[in-house]
Amino acid sequence: MTRSSEGLTPELHAYIVDHSEPVDEVLADLAEETARLFPDYRGMQIGPEQGAFTTLLTRVCGARDVVEVGTFTGYSSICFARGLPADGRLLALDVSDEWTSVARRYWERAGVAGKITLRLGPALESLRALPPEPQFDLAFVDADKEGYVGYWEELVPRIRRGGLILADNTLSHGRVVDTADTSPVVRGIRDFNDRLVADERVEQVLLPVGDGLTLARRH
Repeated sequence: MTRSSEGLTPELHAYIVDHSEPVDEVLADLAEETARLFPDYRGMQIGPEQGAFTTLLTRVCGARDVVEVGTFTGYSSICFARGLPADGRLLALDVSDEWTSVARRYWERAGVAGKITLRLGPALESLRALPPEPQFDLAFVDADKEGYVGYWEELVPRIRRGGLILADNTLSHGRVVDTADTSPVVRGIRDFNDRLVADERVEQVLLPVGDGLTLARRH
């Protein structure tokens, strides 16, 4: 099973999962294979309650064009793609062919491969290569934490008015409030959270879902 929301007991997490949209065989198999193939990185995969939330959010906001910064083995991209209409499109950005080779297999199994375009390479370069005008309804950031501010600055101008940006791991396992922790990862998340609070282009809320999920809406 994928990781749970931060701070929940195993029993409470199981209750939440049991009372959310069920995890189907495709996602369950993907979570199991990811844990087996990449045990040191399994925490990079979003949890089942977060996946259900992102699918529902994609449907509710009527997104047709989504960009994902950090794909890993494809759990989140499947969840977003399932929330898109038949002609919706998701641009997936990642640096690892090894990780995304697993994602491509599961996109096919989930029947969403036709909605997803994968671009391998540094995500900041991929974003900067896109046209600068608004073109996405929804963005998801779940990549290297030191790069979050840079991704944010490239994404906001490319989000349509009223569009949404989601950012994962914005509580950094609670370390954001530990002033003694000055590691690059934690500093990256703190800088990102502070940047959003000061950004008048958006309104935002930091939710205690997963390891902290920030939802921002462009004015």
